[in-house]
Amino acid sequence: MRQSVDTTLGKFVDHLIRGFTPEVAKHFAELPKPNPEFQARLDELAEKANEGTLSPEEAKEYDKYVAYMDFIALIRLKARLRVSTLPNV
Repeated sequence: MRQSVDTTLGKFVDHLIRGFTPEVAKHFAELPKPNPEFQARLDELAEKANEGTLSPEEAKEYDKYVAYMDFIALIRLKARLRVSTLPNV
């Protein structure tokens, strides 16, 4: 099941990236790391997850952040691949 989800998401992101102008692709390829406040919250939730002490609300919050970050990482990766094939970008 996981592989079909990954394949479907990958195809969706490929579709999005194909519509990016070279400038937009470069922008996504160069997205900065999360801001310190967000990273601190993510680290706090990750530590609690590793310790098994997340509340149900925190678990939902953490799962949401991880899913969003995975999606952004996939967009960044595919945007970088696109930028690498474009002339003079």
